[in-house]
Amino acid sequence: MPSPPARNLLKSIGNGKLGGHQLNPQAAMKRHGSFPNMSASSKALVLLPLLLLAFIFFFVYPKEFELQAVMSACAPQPGTYTAARLAEPAVTRKPDFRLLIGVLTRADLYERRHLLRMVYGLQLASGDLTAHIDVRYVFCRLYKDDQRVLVPLEILVHDDVIILDGCEENLNGGKTYTYLSTVAKLYADEPYDYVMKADDDIFFRLPQLVESLDAMPREDMYYGATIPCNSMDPFRGYMAGMGYVLSWDLVEWIATSDVARNHSVGTEDMLTGEWLRIGGKGKNRFNAKPAIHDYLNPVPVDECEHAFMPSTIAVHRLKSNPRWAETLKYFNFTAGLKPSKFYKID
Repeated sequence: MPSPPARNLLKSIGNGKLGGHQLNPQAAMKRHGSFPNMSASSKALVLLPLLLLAFIFFFVYPKEFELQAVMSACAPQPGTYTAARLAEPAVTRKPDFRLLIGVLTRADLYERRHLLRMVYGLQLASGDLTAHIDVRYVFCRLYKDDQRVLVPLEILVHDDVIILDGCEENLNGGKTYTYLSTVAKLYADEPYDYVMKADDDIFFRLPQLVESLDAMPREDMYYGATIPCNSMDPFRGYMAGMGYVLSWDLVEWIATSDVARNHSVGTEDMLTGEWLRIGGKGKNRFNAKPAIHDYLNPVPVDECEHAFMPSTIAVHRLKSNPRWAETLKYFNFTAGLKPSKFYKID
């Protein structure tokens, strides 16, 4: 359909009017004289522009307005699309579970904590873990002047230290009980699924640990490497203190149980198993041997020792830097190191 302006123009031409003036061809001819006779080719040259102009008015001009209207209706208002996109929440994957690893150590062992932070920090930063893991370094009350300066510096930089109140540094004087009962209070508002007690001479491969724990129950769960070394039965003896895991409900129970409170001093890791036995707890028990094992000495001491395996979850008794280096080399821990002009490592 022609647009209203086009229809008016055609009507005016049909009526002999244009711009409010009556068109009189005879008068015009009298005024200017007769038109000369024109050849067919000349007439075509004159008519062709007129036909083109008519086509524009009939078809292109109205369609242009329709196209503009459609585009205006479809186009987003300024800022609305961007604002809507920005308002959409980022899609993040919920972790399969939350694990707190408490490394029981001593305040003076700065170098060891530095090494552990590198080892665990690299794994946590890889982005490959399907669980949320926090590593905390746990020791008792500070008792030296240099500790009261150097440990706060660590806290300022790393914010990963738990200083237990009410305990002096000890081996079997109740530190494990103080740790577990303190954690139950510190994280009561945002509990973990699992809590680990770990030594500072054990290396955990976090992806393998996550894979192993992912299949575990979230309640009444006691996980580790069974002692004695020749036993594979998790209901016999207890889990070795190198590193064992309790579900959160067991941590809460330990924090409030008279069984644990009244039997907190003694061979601590053995006591943890004893608490659960007396209280009828830890019905879901899992032995992770041989994937959790001791470092293999040239002359083995016991059956808890064996060689590294691709399926190894943790290696214990890494008492020296050479042992740590050997372990990390086996598991290709420095594979991500890129060539640089700033260093050459043979």
